[in-house]
Amino acid sequence: MSTNTTPVSDELPVIVVGAGPVGLITALGLAHYGVPFIVLEEDDRLSLDTKAGTVLTRTLEVLDRYGALDDVLRASLRVDEIGEIDRETNTSTLSVRTDDLTEDTRFPFVINIPQHHLEPVLKRVLEEKAPGALRMSSRVTKFVQHPDHVEVQVDTPDGEQVLSGRYLLACDGGRSQIREALGIVVEGKTLEERYMLVDLKVDLDVANQRDYPYLAYFGDPTEWMILVRQPHCWRFLYPLPPGTPEPSREELRDKALRFIGDVSDIEVIGTNIYPVHIRVADQWRDGRVFLMGDAAHLITPMWALGLNTGVLDASNLPWRLAWVLRGWADEKLLDGYEREQSPVASQGSGQMAEAARAYMDRRGEKVEAMSEGNWGNAFTRAMLGVSLDVDDNGDWSMVKNGNAPLPVRPGDRAPDLPLFGDEGTLHVHDLCRDGFVALHFTDTRRRPDIPESTPALEHYVISRWDAPLDSGIRDRALFDPGDRVRRRFGVAESTVVLLRPDAHIAAIVSGSPDRAIEEIYRTITGLDAAASERA
Repeated sequence: MSTNTTPVSDELPVIVVGAGPVGLITALGLAHYGVPFIVLEEDDRLSLDTKAGTVLTRTLEVLDRYGALDDVLRASLRVDEIGEIDRETNTSTLSVRTDDLTEDTRFPFVINIPQHHLEPVLKRVLEEKAPGALRMSSRVTKFVQHPDHVEVQVDTPDGEQVLSGRYLLACDGGRSQIREALGIVVEGKTLEERYMLVDLKVDLDVANQRDYPYLAYFGDPTEWMILVRQPHCWRFLYPLPPGTPEPSREELRDKALRFIGDVSDIEVIGTNIYPVHIRVADQWRDGRVFLMGDAAHLITPMWALGLNTGVLDASNLPWRLAWVLRGWADEKLLDGYEREQSPVASQGSGQMAEAARAYMDRRGEKVEAMSEGNWGNAFTRAMLGVSLDVDDNGDWSMVKNGNAPLPVRPGDRAPDLPLFGDEGTLHVHDLCRDGFVALHFTDTRRRPDIPESTPALEHYVISRWDAPLDSGIRDRALFDPGDRVRRRFGVAESTVVLLRPDAHIAAIVSGSPDRAIEEIYRTITGLDAAASERA
């Protein structure tokens, strides 16, 4: 397993515009892969608005890969149950228990943390990893693309500056000025209704015991509501009918009491009203400029599908940029970003959020993602079920069904289970933190001949037979007691699974797979793995 990131020799930085969660996480990804970067934020401080509050399991895995998870967890509330409650009868209609995901992830839970609490944590981690890279009060006023770089004009407190970057990443939100300057069209709609978000200081644990799940959806045809236990308060979110004026604090308090009953000592401590969007850009890349997060897809949160969909962008693009800048791949690798992420946003998160809204106010049938099996529900709701179109054949999905884990397929996110090697216990996702990795599921007793590893593509034998010290493959063998990992992957002996740096499965090859995997790697990157040693 690689323990050091490979630095990028190209001296021009990647320029990230926008220091919201997606911009900050993207920057953390670039730092992780050793890509030089700067982040430009037009405001003099991070947002103080009360916004998105639930971070899903897949996002936790991305934060872990980028070295920011421990800090985020310290500021968060962990949640292992997502409740669905019928408002009229006050009875539970569905309870999704994420503890069923223990065979899939190290983080079988979601977390609640308000966005204006999350951003400062991400900022602190970024400043530790890349001091001076974040530049506040820096507004991009113009940019010009050149064959090998982008020239960016920036308005700063010290006057106008002109910066050069290898690529420009637009993480500047739903009103993206960079997207507008490129003339990229946004398709979709904005609903007439708006969402009212209210933070309340009230004790529902001791003084007014309610025992609601810390993430609960109250469905009702007249007035539905979402209840979220934040680390410092309770949050209510509900729709405002078209034309409804902003409620007073007394009205907001009374609205909450209609759901939770009479309580003592309740106080409104924060509010926000925002429109409901399902809007996706029809193009995510123009030359050296990429759209990310809300600049590419503005999906108003439902089932936490807003921010967390943006984090998938921040998981997909940084490793591709690193591969190209290291000389380990040609430019075609960058084309996969939009091809894979666009349908997930437009046809996946967008449509699922809309269906969930219809279900909440009882206009629609049960959402496809709400299957009969708890495992499928938890896997989908945690966003672990996102399967990408890695083969450019239109095969992708966001939903898994049933009560038991299914065998993996190309495009799936790899299950993250423990293995044992000379360095001690490690997990599957640890193996591919900084590169592709080929997992050879085969019998170590037979002394399999596997290709030599390179910095870009490492090879490991996974077996329930621990490799003897005199086997010659001890340093490349990982012990899998009881075939736990192989059984969860659902593959036979003599199978090789190729994982990408974002932990999605690039290929599964059976039979005599060793050299075929190297050829698949060349197809993906445009170069062979040996290029990583020459670069």
